[in-house]
Amino acid sequence: MSPVPVLPEIAVMLAAATALLTAAFVPQRLQWLGAPLALLGLVIAAVLTAVQLTDPPRAAFAGVWALDGAAIWGRLLILAAAAGCVLLAPAWFARDRRHGEYYVMLLLATLGVMLLAGAMDTLQLVMGVLLSSVTGYVLAAYHRDWALSVEAGMKYFLIGALANALLVIGVTLLFGLFGTTDYAALADALAEAPGQAMTLLALILIVVGVAFKLGAFPAHTWLPDVAEGAPAPAAAFLTVVPKIGAGVALIRLVEVFPADLIAWRPILATLSVATMTLGNLGALGQNDVRRLIGWSSVSQSGYALMAITVVGLSDQALPALLFFLAGYAVANLASFAMVTWLRGRTDLAHYAGLAAQRPLAAAVLVIVFLSLVGIPPLAGFVGKLLLFVATIDAGYTWLAVVAVLNTVASLFYYLRVLGPVYFDNAPAPVHVLGRPAVTAMVVAGLATALLGVVSQPLLVAFGSATLLP
Repeated sequence: MSPVPVLPEIAVMLAAATALLTAAFVPQRLQWLGAPLALLGLVIAAVLTAVQLTDPPRAAFAGVWALDGAAIWGRLLILAAAAGCVLLAPAWFARDRRHGEYYVMLLLATLGVMLLAGAMDTLQLVMGVLLSSVTGYVLAAYHRDWALSVEAGMKYFLIGALANALLVIGVTLLFGLFGTTDYAALADALAEAPGQAMTLLALILIVVGVAFKLGAFPAHTWLPDVAEGAPAPAAAFLTVVPKIGAGVALIRLVEVFPADLIAWRPILATLSVATMTLGNLGALGQNDVRRLIGWSSVSQSGYALMAITVVGLSDQALPALLFFLAGYAVANLASFAMVTWLRGRTDLAHYAGLAAQRPLAAAVLVIVFLSLVGIPPLAGFVGKLLLFVATIDAGYTWLAVVAVLNTVASLFYYLRVLGPVYFDNAPAPVHVLGRPAVTAMVVAGLATALLGVVSQPLLVAFGSATLLP
């Protein structure tokens, strides 16, 4: 088998190995060298992935690896978001003795998420979830001397252990029913499957396992704790990058199952409503900005599930999902880049008067929160508009109405942060970190604005994306 289809993944793996060797042999003052090595590996992987866009859609490695538009664009988004997260780390971990090892964990977690995006086999899906989970636990608890970080890592691990166990049970049950783990073979076998109840149970278990990576109900409760307790650069990664891979993996998985025989659409629609509603309700009373962003991230997963619910009913489902994930990624990355640049300040009271002392950070915060609400002409508006159009086009108008109501509700807790930023007085001077963090903040903030204004080229590209099998 030719290694060409997985050259981007090989590049990320080699970058992780190089970063590990560098961290092992250079002194602590040079541990920051892991950052440019990680960025180089991610850029090379992105170039190798972009080259694959010119190839016709196909399945590689005996059908377990997808090389279609959904997988390729998903992997490009993953690599771009991971590169942004790398920029946040050098100043934050400058005094950490394990600084260089952080980039190894981040690269291996990125590799796991890339495996998720390209999975066309349930065992490949399990491999992606497990690799991204094991490394994610380390990233969440990286500040092992800080109680909140350890707590975040433990909660992430315990919920992940349960979700991963359910995923493996579902995959095993599906294999027992049909004797195959390949998506294409499953699609053929499912058309004539007699035991629909057991098949639906297996699918539900697998969906719960993938929902853990998506940050969706019922495996969502880790997200606010990780957003609050993990190191800010790691929180940025864990709330953004796995969501992209899980979204692509889930939309590919459910399309294998014939909806006229196995009623998975009502289940996903219910999960979508529960996720966005619980996320918004959880965020309403938060006085910790990072925790608020975490609950907001839960609600955004609910919107993403809208597109997954209507795949196969609307041609706009896949483009809507990809664009929404892109808009969410840059906005959430910008928010955590701002938190990182502000030295991790997280209490709502600490943001009082921020506009007077750090107008750049305040401007980015406004752009990000308005985009997450869905205010035009920002990226979040275009993403949500596409989701609403696809959902209504598929006949799920009620789901679009619920999403609109949740969108209106989310405006209240975002304004709870923005109000003090501009109308209160700062209690103390606001100190900031180094240049890479502010660079990531500015770039992600500009991308959040520009993706909405100049969305047409990306919409055309995503509109032509295909979804195997």
